[in-house]
Amino acid sequence: MKVLVTGCAGFIGMHTADRLLAAGIAVTGADNLDPYYDVALKEARLARLEGRPGFSFERTDLADATATRRLFHHGDFTHVVHLAAQPGVRYSLVNPEAYLRNNLTAFGHVLEGCRHARIAHLVYASSSSVYGANHTLPFSEDQNVDHPVSLYAATKKANELMAHSYSHLFRLPATGLRFFTVYGPWGRPDMSPMLFTRAILAGEPIQVFNDGRMRRDFTYVDDIVEGIAKVLGKPPTPADGAPYAIYNIGNHQAVELEEFIATLERLLDRKAIKQYAPMQPGDVPATYAATDRLAALTGFAPRTPLADGLARFVAWYRDYHGLAA
Repeated sequence: MKVLVTGCAGFIGMHTADRLLAAGIAVTGADNLDPYYDVALKEARLARLEGRPGFSFERTDLADATATRRLFHHGDFTHVVHLAAQPGVRYSLVNPEAYLRNNLTAFGHVLEGCRHARIAHLVYASSSSVYGANHTLPFSEDQNVDHPVSLYAATKKANELMAHSYSHLFRLPATGLRFFTVYGPWGRPDMSPMLFTRAILAGEPIQVFNDGRMRRDFTYVDDIVEGIAKVLGKPPTPADGAPYAIYNIGNHQAVELEEFIATLERLLDRKAIKQYAPMQPGDVPATYAATDRLAALTGFAPRTPLADGLARFVAWYRDYHGLAA
């Protein structure tokens, strides 16, 4: 097995590459080090991979068709884990072009690369955001996902449709994983663990949307990457003419945002200054993953309670920023 991990300087991408390398699997990481957030953080993640036996890095813009063809032509990959994307719901309101380019055009180029390289299995990142306006919890893969409430969600739904068409037409084994609120060390600066921790330690207010009536299926990154690693070796068999599958991957537990904040307060030994605000456009009040299908396929079972995962995140945050405990 030789695996291409796109977005390897990203949060989940770095952890996924690390997990595969630890298992003795050769990994080529691809990333364009997009400046959507602090490039220094991406470079620090990449530094954890470079020099490892079996790892090589290609700085590649997947939205560039020629560069992506070159990557696949010279890479001799057997499997692909596609995690590169433009993330974030709120940013899609102000910069939609980034989502069209990085989530649609780039994914099309990856599909073409997989097709011509006869990749044994493409595993790609979808998102819980595809459930959009659904209100039935937990979210199940059987639910309709035709009503996204953000452009980000729409691009992820489009990725699922694009992958299905390639599976149907070219027999490309493809599995989409709908991630549910991933958190942990080396996380993204635009997500709540990093935003809240920085503000609480600085004595600055945090914004609590929907007046605190939010629930999220917070899933620790190690549990996510273990699921990815297990799925990678289990390509789908043809169903309805296509070797294609979709699975939720989450903690199977909806946590109140107030509980999340209270846990951070205990770990930081500081009280948060809360500023309550209304629901933001494109957001949803709750996420909660049904994971029985993934469990049946791989034995997937999240093992990290929120308090333990946040404790590891806080320890990393203090170390990375040189802060005393």
